[in-house]
Amino acid sequence: MFDEVIQQGCGVSVGMVKTRSGVALSKPGLFISGCGITPEGITALVDIRLVSAKTGYGMEGLVSRLQRSWKCAGDVYLLGATNSGKSTLFNTLLRSDYCKSRAPDIIDRATVSPWPGTTLNLLKFPIINPTCDRIFRRQERLKEEAAKTEDQLSIEEKKYLNQLKKQGYLVGRVGRTFQQQKSSTEIDFDPDMLSYSMDEDPRDPPKKHEEREEFTHNEVKDARWCFDTPGIVKEDCVLNLLTEKEVKLVLPSHAIVPRTFILKPGMVLFLAALGRIDYLEGEKPAWFSVLASNLLPVHVTTLSNADTIYEKHTAQEFLKVPMGGEERMKEFPPLVPQDITLKGIGTTEAVADIKLSSAGWVAVTAHAEEELLLRAYTPKGTALVVREPPLLPYISTIRGARIPGTPAYRTKKPPSFVENLRTTGSR
Repeated sequence: MFDEVIQQGCGVSVGMVKTRSGVALSKPGLFISGCGITPEGITALVDIRLVSAKTGYGMEGLVSRLQRSWKCAGDVYLLGATNSGKSTLFNTLLRSDYCKSRAPDIIDRATVSPWPGTTLNLLKFPIINPTCDRIFRRQERLKEEAAKTEDQLSIEEKKYLNQLKKQGYLVGRVGRTFQQQKSSTEIDFDPDMLSYSMDEDPRDPPKKHEEREEFTHNEVKDARWCFDTPGIVKEDCVLNLLTEKEVKLVLPSHAIVPRTFILKPGMVLFLAALGRIDYLEGEKPAWFSVLASNLLPVHVTTLSNADTIYEKHTAQEFLKVPMGGEERMKEFPPLVPQDITLKGIGTTEAVADIKLSSAGWVAVTAHAEEELLLRAYTPKGTALVVREPPLLPYISTIRGARIPGTPAYRTKKPPSFVENLRTTGSR
């Protein structure tokens, strides 16, 4: 997903494509894909980048890479599963150097919603032609901005940057080199409209109808376009089973703070009522780092109590999602198990991620050569994936002190990093 990985983004693939969803395009083009979606007719994967359209991290680099691909004939398509962040990416590219300077005032922004299927039409904006002069001016702007520190930013820029830091700890500022020149506002003064006699009431001047701006013929006759496409619905996604209220709890809206627990054999970890991991066999304790929405509760119990807790607290406040009591559970599928065998590689490096559909994942860290037998559960009909190597292998080291008398560690949010600002000595 574009914004799945700790709300900073995930691998965005850029490549050449000849067809999309089995429909022939009029000419070859580029695709930008997230969530592992690979369109039919792919001829070359040219780049993979870590970006966050939400915080701006990596976006300036993505724009530069796309501009270097201008020689590739055709339009650009944003592809991916529902809720993978395509519309957020579209809106960020719309206010970047990738689109024509007048486009933000003319093109409607894409609807950003936690509910699948909100992008119903093909939204598009015209891509600016990256001439040598424009690329030079853009690089000069990037160099100038990279030489600044946070202290040199304006009050408005600092305020906006602080908002981004609340949403994520990998942050990038997306600027614009080519701005549309705003014409001076002229006041249309008509003295006759403002005059009235003693025996009549004042009249408000009629409001002028503001015509919507449109592109000129020359602006779009040879233009290449960037399209935001409707999301692809994944059949084995847990989000398909949830209500709108539940989806809002599962999909993170801010940076995920990893939660780490140390489990002994015979212990069980619940991620709400959407996932469960049993530590069945092993010689030593192991660390389980949960990366999921911080609104989803995590509970650790013993294997002997796990079934009772699930039966008693599912669809209740204790496990939170799903919600709605016994009536809700009549239509919610049961959890189904999958056995997993792992061999540890060290106490600071995770061996694998256990991905619990789209609810999140758990990174497992164990002693070197230690063999673990785990049993993971997700709702019937959803995907459970073991990802080796893990996406964030050292995530278990981002934790505070152990909470006495519990298997949990205190959470610790990593310090914010702004990629296109000069670092001061105090940071």
